[in-house]
Amino acid sequence: MTTHAEFWDRIAPKYAQKPIADTTAYETTMRRTRQYLAASDRVLELGCGTGSTAVRLAPDVAQFTGTDISGEMIRIAQGRAEAAGTANLTFATTQAFDLQPPAAPFDTVLAFNILHLLEDVPAALREIHAQIKPGGLFISKSGCLGGGWPFLRWAIRVMQMVGKAPHVGFFTTRQLEEMISDAGFEILETGDYPAKPPSHFVVARRR
Repeated sequence: MTTHAEFWDRIAPKYAQKPIADTTAYETTMRRTRQYLAASDRVLELGCGTGSTAVRLAPDVAQFTGTDISGEMIRIAQGRAEAAGTANLTFATTQAFDLQPPAAPFDTVLAFNILHLLEDVPAALREIHAQIKPGGLFISKSGCLGGGWPFLRWAIRVMQMVGKAPHVGFFTTRQLEEMISDAGFEILETGDYPAKPPSHFVVARRR
């Protein structure tokens, strides 16, 4: 991952207190994701942040591992897991996707709101592919601002200039799907939650 840990460490406390911007979109994402999880699954979540999604989904699987580049995010996530009493949930700070065995392969890898923050998405997707067992699933949701939204793109660039926003990549939903397919996945389901600006949900199977 090429996002900056220092940026996320700095905003972690405020991020943890921030309410979900669109609860309907979030709950739809959780519901659709759960449709693909099995009680025997080993799941990896990349860019888990402060662990709210991990705590929600861990009871549905056998083992859940959340990773993030921010040590402060992980510290908060560990506190949430302890408070929830989720015994099958662990967190780790990592600078890359390439976890080594015995951590891999996983039945499912999740990446919510992270791909558009990476500078080299195709390379990240290849690394993700290597973490998933053949026939396993990659489930992601990514902001897709490449098809328009000029004011939002301008606002992000202004915030980046003053250190208030990280790197953000601009690609369309079609470009995102093409990158996922090119990395060796078969796309099973897509959706936009929310639709505007599109936060593109993709379920893909490793070929």
